[in-house]
Amino acid sequence: MGDNLTVTLPTDLEIKMVRVFDAPRALVFEAHSKPEHVKHWWGRGNPLDCEMDFRPGGAWRFVEHAPDGEQYAFRGEYREIQAPERIVWTFEFEGMPGHVCVETLELTEEGGKTTVTSLTRFDTKEDRDGMVSSGMAEGARESYDALAAYLNKLS
Repeated sequence: MGDNLTVTLPTDLEIKMVRVFDAPRALVFEAHSKPEHVKHWWGRGNPLDCEMDFRPGGAWRFVEHAPDGEQYAFRGEYREIQAPERIVWTFEFEGMPGHVCVETLELTEEGGKTTVTSLTRFDTKEDRDGMVSSGMAEGARESYDALAAYLNKLS
């Protein structure tokens, strides 16, 4: 089925993730662009504090409240927004400041289904490998599962 996340490492500096959602592109884009939507799925479905200034140059900050009581904060800046097909933003885990990556989301629609392709580019292979070993793919898979369930409720 289309619920599988594909994760590849196209270069030494990149992680590529692809997932198909059974929802129109405009809705999937909206689920990425408004805090009242993002908080339902981004942090693997855990409670999320969500601040977003969704415009080029605008900042964002998410704080995930994990079941073990820990809080994980992430922040960045929106670099480019082309609704409903493209979002480019920087991403930094506040627990490891200074390691900033750039994520490009491309959304394409075919037959009412939307493919989200995420390409994350790191400054060094070490940063890329560190993100891979941190469980990024598993976290993304859980978040995208939560997004798929949320999109079902919206449509």
